[in-house]
Amino acid sequence: MHELSLAQGLIDQLVQLAAENNASRVVMVRVRIGPLAGVVVDSFRFGFDAIKDMFSVTREAVLELDCPPAGYRCLSCGRVDDYCRSVDVPCPGCGEKGKPFPVGDDDLILLQVELEEEDDESISCSA
Repeated sequence: MHELSLAQGLIDQLVQLAAENNASRVVMVRVRIGPLAGVVVDSFRFGFDAIKDMFSVTREAVLELDCPPAGYRCLSCGRVDDYCRSVDVPCPGCGEKGKPFPVGDDDLILLQVELEEEDDESISCSA
C-alpha cells in the first residue's frame, strides 16, 4: 500500500513547514489527487489520519481532498466525456466505436496549508 508512504511524506512536509514558519500546529491541509494518480483515496486518508497523531503539530490537522474525475477521450474525434463507454457503444460525437482513452492528471499536489502560530495567529500557504 503506497498510500501510507505518500501520507508519511505529506506529514513530513507539514512538520517541516510548521518548523520553518514557527507554527505550533497545522490546522488544515488541502491536497489534489489527480484521477490517474493511482492513489486509493480512502487508504490515503486512513494513512494520513493514522500518522498525523504521531506529531503534536499535526495531531489536529484536517485533511481536505480535491479529487476531480477522469475524462474519456474518443480516439477518432477527440470528444471528451465524463464516462467510459464500452467498445461496442458508438461515440456520441462521431459515431465511431472503440474504447475511449482516459485523460486527466496523475499528480498528487499540496494545494494549501493553514498553520497556527503560538499566539493563535493563522498563516495560510497556497501553491
